[in-house]
Amino acid sequence: MIRTRFAPSPTGFLHIGGVRTALFSWAYARKHGGTFVLRIEDTDLERSTPESVQAILDGMHWVGLDYDEGPFYQTQRFDRYKDVIQQLLASGHAYLCYCSKEELDAMRAEQEARGEKPRYDRRWRPEDGKTLPTPPAGVPPVVRFKTPLSGSVAWDDAVKGRIEFQNEELDDLIIARPDGSPTYNFCVVVDDWDMNITHVIRGDDHVNNTPRQINILKALGAPLPVYGHLPMILNEDGHKMSKRRDAVSVVDYEGKGILPEALLNYLARLGWGHGDEEFFNMDQFVEWFSLEAVSPSASRFNQEKFLWLNAQHIKAADNARLAELITPRLTAAGISTAQGPALAEVVALVKERVQELNALARECDYFYQPRQPQQAELDKHILPDTRERMARFAAQLAALPEWNTEAIHGLFKPFCAEEGIKMGQLGMPLRVLVCGTTQTPSVDAVLALIGREQVLARLAG
Repeated sequence: MIRTRFAPSPTGFLHIGGVRTALFSWAYARKHGGTFVLRIEDTDLERSTPESVQAILDGMHWVGLDYDEGPFYQTQRFDRYKDVIQQLLASGHAYLCYCSKEELDAMRAEQEARGEKPRYDRRWRPEDGKTLPTPPAGVPPVVRFKTPLSGSVAWDDAVKGRIEFQNEELDDLIIARPDGSPTYNFCVVVDDWDMNITHVIRGDDHVNNTPRQINILKALGAPLPVYGHLPMILNEDGHKMSKRRDAVSVVDYEGKGILPEALLNYLARLGWGHGDEEFFNMDQFVEWFSLEAVSPSASRFNQEKFLWLNAQHIKAADNARLAELITPRLTAAGISTAQGPALAEVVALVKERVQELNALARECDYFYQPRQPQQAELDKHILPDTRERMARFAAQLAALPEWNTEAIHGLFKPFCAEEGIKMGQLGMPLRVLVCGTTQTPSVDAVLALIGREQVLARLAG
């Protein structure tokens, strides 16, 4: 059975690059009826925080990527890692190294002075006929993996194709620190082995880790998963996305009024495609997805296209759900929807006009509380005779036997003919006095939703 995993490190927010990795891993498992595992790689004890763990869990919940197993925490598996380290030591695939930090620094400085690539010189590595130094007293050793000295490591990457590294270019990496705590590359190997992960789908910043992990898996006699390394997401300038310049956290996008299904839809299109399809749901994505269709090249995040896609998802979304999503935004702006039209009905009228939820909330506010018109709009549309004309129109509104869009619309043409004015000379002042803005949907529908009592009160205002 196919088993994929998403394995973030809880050292900050959930990055959108991580969300795309999770999305592709999730989709691959769903496509093949497999299992999607969430694993929290929290061995960096200094940087990992409970808040970051919660941010990952909350982010996964918000975007709707459900996992079948987990979350598993590496810090709860230290005993297992120590057992495997002892196994590698006993089989001769790992060894103790007593080099101090000062020795390593001096070693690298000498190598750089000779124009060589700085690396550990394997002075503590056991070899036939080699006499090792006497272990210094009181110095806790690290454990290093005994990397093969010759040959190569190669794999057929599911995204990038054939990749090969020469073993002589690889170091004897540390797999346990002086305090006995295991290191990242080692923990990943044991976890993927124990959790029977069949496909490792992750960012291409991990390509250099892969040959090291493959060597450890081979030393353990463990099966090798299929690796697929996803290209980086760049910003519109072609640079790596950063928190200073770009919205990179899932929380940022929620605050910016993005729907989670729109974010997933857009991330799916960054480096993957199905013909010319731009707008689709996750069921369609799972049906169409394949790793072979993922581009090995980096993708650029286009904000304009992203907002257009979010607008399409807002248009397609259930009005009651949208109303629920924007209620906290209205409340934060001091707008109560307790008195007035049903918010879902207002949303249905105005949602075609916006690209994100914050704008949707702003489009709804004047249905419950008129805005203060800008002076330029007052000067342009509220002329000396406008108030009297609006009073005459208000009288006709008050006399309507039924209050609905059709009835209100039926007043417009006869009233304009009677007054000798164009529709704009009625519609614009109505918008300014009732709503506080000239930017509204069809004014008859707006007045119908606001309600007779409120409309007349605002016109009399």
